[in-house]
Amino acid sequence: MYNGGKIITGLVIFLALVTFPIYYSVGKSNPHPNPSLDTPVINKMPVKHCVESREFMRADHMKLLRGWMKTVLSGKSCVYVSSTGEKYDMAWDTCWNCHSNKKEFCDRCHNYMAVSLPCWKCHSEPNT
Repeated sequence: MYNGGKIITGLVIFLALVTFPIYYSVGKSNPHPNPSLDTPVINKMPVKHCVESREFMRADHMKLLRGWMKTVLSGKSCVYVSSTGEKYDMAWDTCWNCHSNKKEFCDRCHNYMAVSLPCWKCHSEPNT
């Protein structure tokens, strides 16, 4: 084992290079995205609210949209009654009416979370 020093030195350099991204990013964090709610419809609202609460929409909006999809495709009632008792049509227009800026609203958070949107497999993207 005449090359033991070279092997150990090579392993140390290899481990340093492989783990460099981990050490480089320690203590750093990406700022959370702040989706833009600056749309004409939202700006006109005296009280800004969504179909459900902000906390619910942040955590479970995809469950809500998938539930809407299953309900609409099964031919059942296409009216959603929110937790506040308000009624909404289960349609893309319900969302796009207020959230018309896809790049500033949807894409900002989904890119931050590295989530791909399955919506566009069936639906065409809105012109924003």
